[in-house]
Amino acid sequence: MKLIPVILSGGSGSRLWPLSREHYPKPLLPLTSERSLLQDTATRLDGLPEVGDAVYVCNEEHRFLVAEQVAALGRTPEIIILEPEGRNTAPALTLAALYLSRSEPDSLMVVMPADHVITERAAFLEAVREGCGPAGAGSLVTFGVVPDAPETGYGYIKRDAELEVGQAFSVARFVEKPDLETATRYVSEGDYYWNSGIFLMRTKRWLEEIGRFRPDILEVCRTAMERGTEDSDFYRVYRPAFLGCPSDSIDYAVMEKTANAVVVPFSAGWSDVGAWSALWNVCPRNADGNVIQGDVITEDTHDALLYAQHRCLATVGIDDIIVVETADAVLVASMDRAQDVKNIVNVLKAHKREECKVHRRVYRPWGSYEGIDSGSRFQVKRLTVKPGAALSLQMHHHRAEHWVVVKGTARVTCGESVFNLHENESTYIPIGEKHRLENPGNIPLEIIEIQSGSYLGEDDIVRFEDVYDRCQAKS
Repeated sequence: MKLIPVILSGGSGSRLWPLSREHYPKPLLPLTSERSLLQDTATRLDGLPEVGDAVYVCNEEHRFLVAEQVAALGRTPEIIILEPEGRNTAPALTLAALYLSRSEPDSLMVVMPADHVITERAAFLEAVREGCGPAGAGSLVTFGVVPDAPETGYGYIKRDAELEVGQAFSVARFVEKPDLETATRYVSEGDYYWNSGIFLMRTKRWLEEIGRFRPDILEVCRTAMERGTEDSDFYRVYRPAFLGCPSDSIDYAVMEKTANAVVVPFSAGWSDVGAWSALWNVCPRNADGNVIQGDVITEDTHDALLYAQHRCLATVGIDDIIVVETADAVLVASMDRAQDVKNIVNVLKAHKREECKVHRRVYRPWGSYEGIDSGSRFQVKRLTVKPGAALSLQMHHHRAEHWVVVKGTARVTCGESVFNLHENESTYIPIGEKHRLENPGNIPLEIIEIQSGSYLGEDDIVRFEDVYDRCQAKS
């Protein structure tokens, strides 16, 4: 029976701000290795037989970032299903199951969040093998992490009687995140596991169970898929229908209600990396207990997480602290308050600050741009355009632009004129003029863009043509 990875990439990772942002969230970040969490997840089942191409479910805003990261692995997705807005994990899994039901109704879906860390892959693969028997027989399998501490940040699964096959147990109940006293009791009793949020089940069995317990979710998702459109590796669900979908998790919608829930215990260095303190726990530490990335100098500093992206970071005489430096924000927090970083993100949102949404470098399907300087009526950016890529044919109502090529060759459309610019050459785009920037070369094109005008927001873009189908988008 074919195993299909179903990778859910919908988490925002607000507790990992300022590294994780709304438009470049936690699954896309390389937190524990050179590969991103999503890329690590995409390779997690390597070594098992009969593993098919993965189905990804992500927000439409992140579609090109996910596609690029998968392509960088040399892999082709089965499909990347695009949600116009997140509705939690139960609708996301239902979309994936409906897609697979067309060609692989008897496949086994291995459902994995894209933002988890598993350091001992062999142990995880053994757990998946253990789960294939019960799942193939019709059970809905979840994986419970054998706890090594009374963790209050996770939900728990209580096992019941052992099944006849392997190491699987029927589920007695799911329990919410406990207080410390209760969590300590769970660990001492030995029949409770952390809820990993990883599942294994036959495609048609999920559709049967979601139809039994949440027929409203199944009906909306079926309509959204039937009226959706497929474009290359992407499947866009029908937006008007999906926006009416109730929000619910796999656990609440089905697993806590079904009589067929089974838990397979495993111990494989699992973490959901839900906060900076969790990252500190799973990363290698030096002799002083510090996790260090970037240009960091320490003096009498212990048990700290110190992350520097752009500048030299120095600490003296501090313990149990988190310091994360990015181009436009610096976080300083005590290790025991790591969960409260999300409150900072809420404040940023309330004040409509861009630091909760984007980094100084903003990624686009054609490349990226980075803010260099800004002031009254002007803004300076550095644009990097990938070989063969092109920005949309567009115009602006409120700003003019000056382009200076610093590397590569640019093909410029300005009104009715089309011409090439080489290094150290420049051009001017007047307000209201249709224009386009392309990279016809084999190396990245880098230009300096100087914007001037009464309004410089990214929403002052009117698109006429776009190879990335963003003519209705605002950014």
